[in-house]
Amino acid sequence: MSTSHHTLAARLLAEGLGTGLLVAVVIGSGIAAQQLSPDQIGLQLLENSTATVLALVALIFTFGPVSGGHFNPAVTLAEFVTGKTQRRLVAPYLGAQIAGGCLGAMVANVMFELPPVVLSTHDRLTAATFLSEVVATFGLLTVIFGVVRSGRHAAVPIAVAGYIGAAYWFTSSTSFANPAVTLARTLTNTFAGIAPSSTPGFIAAQLIGAGLAVAVARVLFPEPEPSLQETRDAGP
Repeated sequence: MSTSHHTLAARLLAEGLGTGLLVAVVIGSGIAAQQLSPDQIGLQLLENSTATVLALVALIFTFGPVSGGHFNPAVTLAEFVTGKTQRRLVAPYLGAQIAGGCLGAMVANVMFELPPVVLSTHDRLTAATFLSEVVATFGLLTVIFGVVRSGRHAAVPIAVAGYIGAAYWFTSSTSFANPAVTLARTLTNTFAGIAPSSTPGFIAAQLIGAGLAVAVARVLFPEPEPSLQETRDAGP
C-alpha cells in the first residue's frame, strides 16, 4: 500500500505507536529479564536483545507501509538531509517518536507494577559508550542506506533488526542508536534505564554517527536511493 494514500495523522500515529511499542519491549523485557535471571547480567542482556530484535522486525513490517517505519529521529533526519523526507514531516515525526517512546516507557513500568515514571540513576556516559553510540548509529544508518539503495526492500526489517541485535553485544553502550528511545529510557530506573545526565552525550554521539553515515553513503551509494517510504511502497 502506498504511503501517499495515508494521511499525516495516520503516519504520525504509526510512528508514535511503533516507537512506543519498541520502547515498551526494550524496557519491559529488561524488567522481566531482571526478575527471571537475577544476578546473571549476560543472560539478562540476551533476553532483552532477543525480545528487541523480534519486536523490531514485526513493528517495521506492521507500520512501515504507513509511515516508512522510522521510529527514530536519527533516521528521519538522515532521510531529510538526503532529500527523502519532506521538511514539513520532520518536526511532526520527531514529536510523534518522542511522545510515543515516553508513553511506551510509562506503559512498560506500569505493566510490571512500577510507578509510571521513575527517573533512572544508571549513569552510562563514558568515552567508550560515546564512541559506541557513534559506531552503533553509523552502522544502523549505513545498513539502511545500503539495503534500500540495493532495492532489497523486503530485507529492510530483517537487516535493521539483525544489526541492532548484534550491536547490543559488540558495543559497550548496548546500542541505543536512537534519540527518542534514549529520552524515553530516562523514565525507568530498571535494567534498560539511562540517567538523564547521560542523555545529551548519547544523543550527540547518535547525531554524529548519523551524519557520518550520510557522508559515507554519498560515496558508497552515489546514485539517488529511494526513501524508506518508497521502499515500503515497492513491496509486494
